[in-house]
Amino acid sequence: MAQKEKAILAYSGGLDTSVCIKWLQEKYDLDVIAVVGDVGQEHSGLEAVKAKALATGAVECLVVDMRETFAAEYLSCAMAANAMYENKYPLVSALSRPLIVKHLVDAAHTYGAKYIAHGCTGKGNDQVRFEASILMLDPSLEIIAPVRDWDLGCRADEMAWAEAHGISVPTTQASPYSIDDNLWGRAIECGVLEDPWAEPPADIYTMTTDPMQAPDEPTYVEVSFEAGIPCALDGKAMSFLDIVYAMNDIAGSNGFGRIDMVENRLVGVKSRECYEAPGALALIQAHKALEDLTLERGVLHYKLGIEQTWAEQVYNGLWFSPLKEALDAFLANTQQCVTGTVKLKLYKGNCTVVGRKSDYSLYNYELATYDATDQFDHQAAKGFIDLHVLTCKEWAKNRLDMGVDLHQFKAVASTADEFTATNSAVVEEAEAVMKAADKVKA
Repeated sequence: MAQKEKAILAYSGGLDTSVCIKWLQEKYDLDVIAVVGDVGQEHSGLEAVKAKALATGAVECLVVDMRETFAAEYLSCAMAANAMYENKYPLVSALSRPLIVKHLVDAAHTYGAKYIAHGCTGKGNDQVRFEASILMLDPSLEIIAPVRDWDLGCRADEMAWAEAHGISVPTTQASPYSIDDNLWGRAIECGVLEDPWAEPPADIYTMTTDPMQAPDEPTYVEVSFEAGIPCALDGKAMSFLDIVYAMNDIAGSNGFGRIDMVENRLVGVKSRECYEAPGALALIQAHKALEDLTLERGVLHYKLGIEQTWAEQVYNGLWFSPLKEALDAFLANTQQCVTGTVKLKLYKGNCTVVGRKSDYSLYNYELATYDATDQFDHQAAKGFIDLHVLTCKEWAKNRLDMGVDLHQFKAVASTADEFTATNSAVVEEAEAVMKAADKVKA
C-alpha cells in the first residue's frame, strides 16, 4: 500500500480544527499530524486535547510548551516596540501566530509533510498571519484552509457535519463569543459585541475584576528592567515569563487592562473587538516611562513612528519580513540603556506611573529645577529662539513683501461658517417640507 501524503494541522481542540482532521482525511486522503502549542492560553489540560485529536483521526499529535520562547523571543521584541496596534491594542493573537507557524514548519520538515493546514475563516486576520509566515519560512509548502474552503453555511451546519461524521461536539449551546488568548492577553468578539453601541456584558471578562468591585486601596508595584526587559518585581528577581503571569494577576485584580475598540482589520473590515491585557498594558506603560527617562529626545521621538510601523507589520502577519527584522535591529539598539525601576499605582481600573529611576537617567535636576541651584543658561535662550525661527521668519517677510495676507485663513474660516449656515437652512427647509407632507397624508 502506497504511503499517504501528510498534512500538519495547527490544532486547538475546538470544533473547527477537530472537523478539519476528518475533512482533510476525506477530501484529500491525507494523514494528519496535529500540533498543539501552549502559549499561555487557558486550558484544562493539553494532554486531553491531544487525546481528542488522536480519537478524531490524527495519526500523531505534538504538544509543545512554547511559553518560555514566546516570552524571551517574541514578547521581548513587542516590549522594545511598545507594540500597540492603532495605539490601543497590544497584539495578543498576532504575536503568537509566527511562533506556532515556526513549529508547524519544523514538524513538516521532520515528518516530510507536503501540506500545512489551519482552521482560520476567510474573514479574519489569522489566515493571513498563518499563511504569510508559512510562505516566508518555506515557500515550497502547500497550504490548506478547510474552514475557508468547505461549503458549510454556518456553525450549526458545521456541528451537524461533525455529528454525522462521529466527531465529538458539545451537547450544550456554544458560547456566543469567539475567544483567543495567550500569555499576553485575551481577545473576545462576536455575539452582542458585534453591535458597537452595546456595552460589553460582564461575562466576557475573566482576567480582570470589575473596576467597581476592585480593592478600595491602591496597589503599588515596582517593575525593574534590564536593557528593556522586565527582570524583577518589588526587588525580587524573576523571569520575564513569571513577571507577565504576576502582572496579569496584579493588574487584573485591580480592574486594569480592558480594551473596547473598533479595529481596522487587514482584510478591510472594521470590527468591534474587546480585549483583556492587564499585564501587557501595565508593563508597556512602565517601559515607556523608563524610556522617557533614559532615551535621548531625537531617538525617543523617531522611535514613536518605528513602533507604529512595527505593530502594523506584526498585526499584518509579516513577523518574518525583512522590514520587520530591520526594525527589530533598530529597536534593540535603543534598549541598551533602558535599565532601571518604575513604580506603578493600580487602582480601580487605572494604572498610573508614580515614580521612575535609572543609573542611565538623562534627567538632570540642576537643569530642570527652578530653584536657586538652576544651572540652565537663560541668556542663551534668546539666540536659540532667533535661530530656531529664522527660516520661518524669512518666509513670513517674503510673503508680506509679495502682498500676501498671512491671515487669509480667517477668510477660509468665514467661508466655512457661511457654508455651515447655508447647509443648516437647507436642512430646516427639508424638514418643513417633510412635516407638511405628513400633514397631507394624515
